[in-house]
Amino acid sequence: MNLLSQETSPYLLQHASNPVNWKAWNANSLAEAKDKNKLIIVSIGYSACHWCHVMEHESFEDREVADVMNAYFISIKVDREERPDVDAVYMKAVQILTGRGGWPLNMVTLPDGRPVWGGTYFRKPQWINALEQLQKLYQSDPGKLIAYAEKLHQGIQSIRIVPNKYPGTSINQTQITSLVEKWKHSFDWKFGGMASAPKFMMPNNYHFLMRFGHQNKDTKLLDFVNLTLTRMAFGGVFDTVDGGFSRYSVDNKWHVPHFEKMLYDNGQLVSLYSDAYKLTRNPLYKEVIEKTLSFVERELMNSEGGFYCALDADSLNAENHLEEGAFYVWKIPELKTIIGDDFDLFSQVFNINTFGLWEDGNYVLIQNQSLNEIAKHNNLEVSELENKKKIWEQKLYIGREKRHKPRLDDKCLTSWNAIILKGFVDAYKALEDKKYLDLALKNANFIIENLWSSEGNLFHNYKNQKSTINGYLEDYCFVIAAFMALYEVTFDEKWLQFAKQLTDYSLEHFYDDKTGFFAFTSNLDEALITTHFETEDNVIPASNSVMAKNLFQLSIYFENSHYEKVSQRMLQNILPSVEYPSAYSNWMDLALNYSEENKELAICGESALEYCSKINSVYLPNLVLAGTEKASNLPFLKNRLNENKTLFYLCQNKTCSAPSTDFQEIISKIK
Repeated sequence: MNLLSQETSPYLLQHASNPVNWKAWNANSLAEAKDKNKLIIVSIGYSACHWCHVMEHESFEDREVADVMNAYFISIKVDREERPDVDAVYMKAVQILTGRGGWPLNMVTLPDGRPVWGGTYFRKPQWINALEQLQKLYQSDPGKLIAYAEKLHQGIQSIRIVPNKYPGTSINQTQITSLVEKWKHSFDWKFGGMASAPKFMMPNNYHFLMRFGHQNKDTKLLDFVNLTLTRMAFGGVFDTVDGGFSRYSVDNKWHVPHFEKMLYDNGQLVSLYSDAYKLTRNPLYKEVIEKTLSFVERELMNSEGGFYCALDADSLNAENHLEEGAFYVWKIPELKTIIGDDFDLFSQVFNINTFGLWEDGNYVLIQNQSLNEIAKHNNLEVSELENKKKIWEQKLYIGREKRHKPRLDDKCLTSWNAIILKGFVDAYKALEDKKYLDLALKNANFIIENLWSSEGNLFHNYKNQKSTINGYLEDYCFVIAAFMALYEVTFDEKWLQFAKQLTDYSLEHFYDDKTGFFAFTSNLDEALITTHFETEDNVIPASNSVMAKNLFQLSIYFENSHYEKVSQRMLQNILPSVEYPSAYSNWMDLALNYSEENKELAICGESALEYCSKINSVYLPNLVLAGTEKASNLPFLKNRLNENKTLFYLCQNKTCSAPSTDFQEIISKIK
């Protein structure tokens, strides 16, 4: 066993029995490299990463490889989910070196941590050869490596915020429209998503596109969003048997996924499908929400109300070997045994044909026709086919539960818990099922009790009743957003006060006035080789874009001009440099808050919560909502209560119309 046996991360523990003398990323490991003047291997991955497992088996479990690594290097394993700060720095380096990134991420650095060489997955001969060459060069001509490291380090540091040359400019809605028109050229109008493979779900992209299409009455754009959401729900990326989404599809039709299921994907997708359901009332979207949250509660929730990170892509197959997707795929003989006489009809629904075939006789269930079409073709009532589908899925679930399950990453991360918390709140808004609100509140209390210290800081991780890593900006921004979402459905002002506390802490310990953005790491943490400012939206929106949206909303609730100025400055700095809208969709969503469509609504009176539920069940992305049933000192609500009736105060850009008692009139004005 190596030193990783002392860690709690499931990914690090997976490598604890490797013959490589792995160490964790900590001050002692870094100091040892300097003391012994040894190059460092930084190997970064995560527990559900298939190719991380492949490289471990081919190289890190191999004695020949271990001998080279142990003789000449300090080898450090990093769980990218526990240390996204370390991952971000070295991902920049590998992208400069190779033009691409991914995991596993393997980097060789000088003893001081500055990178000199790296890449992603390497086969054993490549890996050994590269390490031997680097070691020889470091022995014979260290100055050459040091000079190269200095240039690469300068390159990493140059990837910083580009300041806006014209601060104070207005938010240009025409620019947003132009970016959307440019973006449309990348759309796949057959299967949805972008016209490329692999395909990632990118929930924040479709949140923005749905809002933009709705506010601009762009029916073709809304059709595209609905096509995408339908095809994702039909595809193999969605587990129709047990609920939940995999990370991405390796093909262009959402068919064969990279089979790991991540908490952050499912939380965001529940929020997306909840908004889409409010807009369309499509029963397919409701099915996706309910199945996904059922999966999350059943497979990922711990006894304390926290949620685990992920299920692995790999599981043991019939031969007891780890295999990607083994838990999820089907062969025809097994399907015939389970489904019985309905097999032909089942095959029409789930494409047990060339369209649904993956490889080696394995099928990944995928739909490409609606149940209405298939029922009509087979002279069936739709309700009869819907019932059959439920029965088939239950039979498949029972059969599949007999297989070896994928491995579970049982750590809890604050940011991801906040994302699923908001997913439960958004599902409650859309479906009005109180169970979802109860689970959201339970999770919020888990965060408060276990991940928020008495000193005011959040922790990033939790396992075995321990939190060991100081929180990152992603933890603060998503918890703040989740707490505000709880306020929107409960009107309990403690959630806004908690959000404000965390915002003020973030401004003190993360905000950089020179750039106008928040650093990813706290100023209380030990500095890495460069400061990371996360500004590009990816599969998870950038922590700075989420924080900017939080500040905008909180500035309204608390009438706080400083929050407003910081948020607006961040947006104004970003917009002039946007070329690829898919990487800035959450910023563009914030920009829509500055359009004439945006409104604020205060509901004050004894029926406030009743009307709150009605408002939340309607798709109104252009609305900031507040309310109270009693006298409130919240600046936005102060002195607005009339004990004899419920009043609606509709505002726009700090100007409010006369209070009204007509709910339908208010709704029509918001729409």
